[in-house]
Amino acid sequence: MAEHGAHITTASVLDDQPSIFEVVAQDSLMTAVRPALQHVVKVLAESNPAHYGFFWRWFDEIFTLLDLLLQQHYLSKTSASFSENFYGLKRIVMGDTHKPQRLASAGLPKKQLWKSVMFLVLLPYLKVKLEKLVSSLREEDEYSIHPPSSRWKQFYRAFLAAYPFVNMAWEGWFLVQQLRYILGKAQHHSHHHLCT
Repeated sequence: MAEHGAHITTASVLDDQPSIFEVVAQDSLMTAVRPALQHVVKVLAESNPAHYGFFWRWFDEIFTLLDLLLQQHYLSKTSASFSENFYGLKRIVMGDTHKPQRLASAGLPKKQLWKSVMFLVLLPYLKVKLEKLVSSLREEDEYSIHPPSSRWKQFYRAFLAAYPFVNMAWEGWFLVQQLRYILGKAQHHSHHHLCT
């Protein structure tokens, strides 16, 4: 697939390849920010629903919009996501010959920038929405809102049965990618950097 386009890898400012500790730390940073902000908004909304209820009801969309603006800014100015820049990592556009095509400090080209934004912002948003859908379907299934023989109930029961396996495959692929990175078999440590 390399002949069809460039791909992006992450590099440390001091070294060609960042350590697994650096990449796991930067992955964990944004994963921790969302629940922390969500808790703050929930406390504010419970203390004053008239003023902060809107933020609680639309938290996912507001967070995604702010995350989009933040990531787009950092990727275009520093060639790194917010968390990568925090840990001194940069994304480098690699060509067909696996040589850097552009300086890491020059910002990502538009095509790679928007692919990166899709993996950093859009996919996590869709995953959160899917998890909320699964949770509401489980609650609905427990209270048996639909008659047992309805097609809708059969469909979402099949969906609920399949979801843990799909989620496990997704997380397993992510783990395999990290293991391949640790063993030196891959240049990318996660799906966030696979932008071919």
